[in-house]
Amino acid sequence: MLHIVLVCPEIAPNTGNIARLCVCNGLRLHLVHPLGYQITDKNLKRAGMDYWKHLDLVEHEDLDAFLDHLPDDARLHFLSTRGTTAHWDASFRDGDWLVFGAESKGLPDRLRALDRGDWLTIPMSGEFVRSLNLSSSVAIVAYEALRQSR
Repeated sequence: MLHIVLVCPEIAPNTGNIARLCVCNGLRLHLVHPLGYQITDKNLKRAGMDYWKHLDLVEHEDLDAFLDHLPDDARLHFLSTRGTTAHWDASFRDGDWLVFGAESKGLPDRLRALDRGDWLTIPMSGEFVRSLNLSSSVAIVAYEALRQSR
């Protein structure tokens, strides 16, 4: 099983879309608090539709709680516009952890200091584009990871 990790997501409909993706593909979703919305948010539920009740969801009180939860042998892939390797050049396998940051801030800098895992990016050629939508990014990388691991 692949793990999708959202660190402090801010936009409920993005998380709802990602939750739906997780249910449709048998992925576990990890939400690292604080969130920019309530889990009861109607926008979250609308985007996730009736899939939410089937979601394999793990919530973590904060980044430290998430890091404490990780198995020692967890293979981490951090996704960032500042990543150094294209996601399609990464090697994925079942059980990997795909870690995404908040929509407005990305991943916290302190994760780089862990010196653990690889830092991936989704290549973009648009001259005026900073980043893709979070739910689009998760889908792109998750399907590449699924393609490689199945």
